[in-house]
Amino acid sequence: MADQIVLRHVTKKFTTKTLGDIVAVDDFNLSVSEGECFSFLGPSGCGKSTTLRMIAGFEDLTEGEIELCGRIVSSKKKNLYVPPEERGLGMVFQAFAVWPHMNVFENVAFPLRIQKMNKSDIDRRVAEALKHTSLTGLEKTFPSDLSGGQQQRIALARAIVTNPKVMLLDEPLSNLDPKLRETMRFEIKELQRRFGFTIIFVTHDQAEAMAISDRMMVCDMGRIVQIDTPENLYNKPCNRFVHNFLGESTFVNVLVKDGKVYAKGDERQALSLTAPKSAAAEMVVATRPNEIALTGPTEDGYQTHIEKRIFLTDRTEYLVPVGEQIVKVQTPHRVAFAEGEACCVRFVEPMWYPVEDAAAEKERSRRQLV
Repeated sequence: MADQIVLRHVTKKFTTKTLGDIVAVDDFNLSVSEGECFSFLGPSGCGKSTTLRMIAGFEDLTEGEIELCGRIVSSKKKNLYVPPEERGLGMVFQAFAVWPHMNVFENVAFPLRIQKMNKSDIDRRVAEALKHTSLTGLEKTFPSDLSGGQQQRIALARAIVTNPKVMLLDEPLSNLDPKLRETMRFEIKELQRRFGFTIIFVTHDQAEAMAISDRMMVCDMGRIVQIDTPENLYNKPCNRFVHNFLGESTFVNVLVKDGKVYAKGDERQALSLTAPKSAAAEMVVATRPNEIALTGPTEDGYQTHIEKRIFLTDRTEYLVPVGEQIVKVQTPHRVAFAEGEACCVRFVEPMWYPVEDAAAEKERSRRQLV
């Protein structure tokens, strides 16, 4: 399929009074194919919303260029900037952004009236958009009389009524309750299937991104860290940040000595692990809590005990000392241990990462204030 959205060396710099210079988006290069649902994912201050605003035309870029549907719409080198209303995009934002003084029909018809479309075409297009967003029969209702989910459907209807080739969704579900949010995810995917548009979906909610995306981009401190399918990002994270950001993670600080691996704080018993050849003297072992084997004290593994047991609806969580750390382990209910009971833990095919960079963590915190 053809690339519908292309970013080449896109950079955005800000200067703030309190924090000085910030490179909000640092040399982004990516391509999004026609009909793809592509999510931007990352913590506050990582650059995802700024990138979306540059694609939309609400922010100009500092360097680089943006191409939409084969046409360059922003280029610093060529001194080219196409305004948002001429980019042919549909947009839905976190705030529902519906006009309270207009009824549902007029809210959805507004972009068509701006285009000076004739009345019969407006009536037909609005009726179709309302049908596909389950708003038929509410044409004369005002937004204040509707639920949050219905107001977000108005925003979706208004976005699709112009038949855009690209839809930009900026945290569109974050103001909805969890059950409605899940319903709306499927409705957005169904709209994409019906209309064939490409989606850029910005969110900080990793479960939401994984449920809706064909591919995802994880950003950190203004840089692209990894782009891949949801499955590959979860199973093959390129670094500790991605591992921690996508799903629950368990990290254990370890020491590598004479070919053996010890949990930091306990060099009396080695872990059943083989360190990679490139391992430093101190490393971090990363795994998912549900991928740690928890067995009886006579089995192979690191000998310890159950510090705390937490019964949840779909699993049991155990907190287990490993060296100087308390490690979370998740098991099916059939694996049953009591608090204080002796046990063994074994890390099955974990990933190995360098120790955390304190400077990087400090910079992440600083960016969240911008």
